[in-house]
Amino acid sequence: MSSPSNDYCITYQDVLEAKRRIEKYVHKTPVLSSTSINAMLPSGKKLFFKTEALQKTGSFKFRGATNATLSLKEQYGDDDKEELHLVTHSSGNHAQALALAAKLTSSSATIVMPENAPKIKKDAVIDSYQANVVLVESTNEARESKADEIIEENKKRGKPCFFIHPSEDPKVIAGQGTAALELVSQMEEIYSISKLDAIIIPVGGGGLASGNTIALRGIFGDKIKIILAEPNELNDAKRSKDAGKLLKHDPSNRLNSVADGLKTTLGKNTWPIVRDLVDNVITVSETEILRATKLIWERLKISIEPSAGVGVAVALGDEFDKLYGNDETIKNVGIILCGGNVDLIKISQLMGKLGL
Repeated sequence: MSSPSNDYCITYQDVLEAKRRIEKYVHKTPVLSSTSINAMLPSGKKLFFKTEALQKTGSFKFRGATNATLSLKEQYGDDDKEELHLVTHSSGNHAQALALAAKLTSSSATIVMPENAPKIKKDAVIDSYQANVVLVESTNEARESKADEIIEENKKRGKPCFFIHPSEDPKVIAGQGTAALELVSQMEEIYSISKLDAIIIPVGGGGLASGNTIALRGIFGDKIKIILAEPNELNDAKRSKDAGKLLKHDPSNRLNSVADGLKTTLGKNTWPIVRDLVDNVITVSETEILRATKLIWERLKISIEPSAGVGVAVALGDEFDKLYGNDETIKNVGIILCGGNVDLIKISQLMGKLGL
């Protein structure tokens, strides 16, 4: 893998600036380890979990949304007479993140959400953060079309209105990369470990993956393996990486995965980073995802959502073991537990049906 260059939408310096910008707003989430989970791995390997499920709004998304919102405030000034109006589309986590970021900066937000988004995520956006919500059918095309329509309507009325993409906005991507900066410093502070040997990051639209890839290549260069984790049912990143070109979901794909936060596909800003700087993309089954999610609930006592369980499933899966199990240079492995906005009853029922 090559080190990051100026050919990408963000640089390592952008991530450092994002850290400075957002650090008084975001939680420095814990980094945890589990002896019992480590015992399930090949001898000598240890997992370190960056618990972004404990971030404000319940996911890493608050980092990027806050960086993007504060950047707009810096650009347009805090003393504008008319509030900024922010628009996005999201299945839930970015929706909550942008809604809170808008609230904290005296801005307003309209969120386009799929009608089948988890109730816990829709309720949080409306009730807790007072954003406007528009529901559409569960396709990326429907979300994007409605968001464009809202932007145009606001422009016609002369209102300052800005679209903040959940994974393609460079300020969002840079903000997400701050999770890795924290993880690396916490590994040193808490565990006296100066270097991560590998990291596993869930991937959907690629904002988390690409931002943290830029951060980690900036810190370690080629001396870290960066592995993305993806459901078999939402395998656009895996297919793209294997083909060497950006692919969307197959038209026949019903996007029927329990990891609803990973339905979005890579885009023109995230794909080049994944293509050039990521070592591997590994996919896992729905059963593996649910089993890993349950394991984290039981062992770490953190209610992660299945999208976060995808990374854990990869670490415990056959493909990771085949590729890296006997690699003695890989001992300390980070995993970003990306979110915790989960319908516990619904997911528990799915686990029960599978006998987990």
